[in-house]
Amino acid sequence: MRDLTLLNIFLKAMLVDNVILVQYLALCPFIGMTKDSSKALGMGIATSFVIVLAVAVTWPLYNYVMVPNGLEFLQTLAFILVIACLVQLVEFYLKKSAPALYSSMGVYLALITTNCAVLGTSLNSCSENLGYIQSIVYALGISAGFVLSMMVMSGIRKKLAKTTMQVPIFMRGTPLLFISAGLLSLAFLGFGNLIK
Repeated sequence: MRDLTLLNIFLKAMLVDNVILVQYLALCPFIGMTKDSSKALGMGIATSFVIVLAVAVTWPLYNYVMVPNGLEFLQTLAFILVIACLVQLVEFYLKKSAPALYSSMGVYLALITTNCAVLGTSLNSCSENLGYIQSIVYALGISAGFVLSMMVMSGIRKKLAKTTMQVPIFMRGTPLLFISAGLLSLAFLGFGNLIK
């Protein structure tokens, strides 16, 4: 992946390696926060901010501190600690600047700490042997894919809520939601040959 251009890295991260619909990470906010478009967008932006910050902090930590000292085995633990601190910063910021968004996110804001998309992106940027700028672009692409997935699913849920078609009773609600998510995932798998 080191020989790809920055645009290719961004598009590959956003579409081909979509964190939700291809890697199947961050399904909790994908299902829990997409009922309302504004909440989905707020969650997407907050998570994206943490993803980019986490990669910006964990990449140098891993490459300049952990690897030279043979501490790679502590990678997951160190990354989780960094992510937890970053989420606390985002939480304090949202509480002061956007109290309505802060209260609407509820428990999901604290769950960004354990959001596997944040940790997965940090781990992937180190394991794919990307440079620092490439890692930041990769994180931006993953973030754009996260927001895109959240907003598309929010739109689908809005359409499903307004539909007048006859849906069998056993398919209403969560089953139809998961079928829609599966079809959306299949659509994103079609981007697989876009960039190799």
